[in-house]
Amino acid sequence: MSEKLKLMVVDDEPNNLDLLYRTFRRQFKVFRAENASLAMEILEAEGEMAVIISDQSMPDMTGIQLLRKTKDSFPDTVRILLSGYAEEQINSEVDEIQQADIFKCVTKPCSPQELKDVLQESIELYKTKKGL
Repeated sequence: MSEKLKLMVVDDEPNNLDLLYRTFRRQFKVFRAENASLAMEILEAEGEMAVIISDQSMPDMTGIQLLRKTKDSFPDTVRILLSGYAEEQINSEVDEIQQADIFKCVTKPCSPQELKDVLQESIELYKTKKGL
């Protein structure tokens, strides 16, 4: 597949958005959104993303809420949640995470290599879903 797959990164911290963009721009067509509302606008305009990486804590809605909103329209999109929370807190949200069909929860701070590994798994899953 010669065309780059689409990746959306959603985070209200510009430094995190820039880091994610720089980390993945060579491999993907990367879309950046500073909040969930902008993310939904981009999805409406651009259509399905292969992967959406969203921060959990944002001002307008949580990452879980955003990712749940994308599930029905884009069932094949692979969803990744970034969270600064301890694993115990994430575990208390397991039902919500399952409802949002979140593939992986990655605890921040994480290394770029850890994210690349998770993203590689996500791409394999996406390609399998799409029969690519």
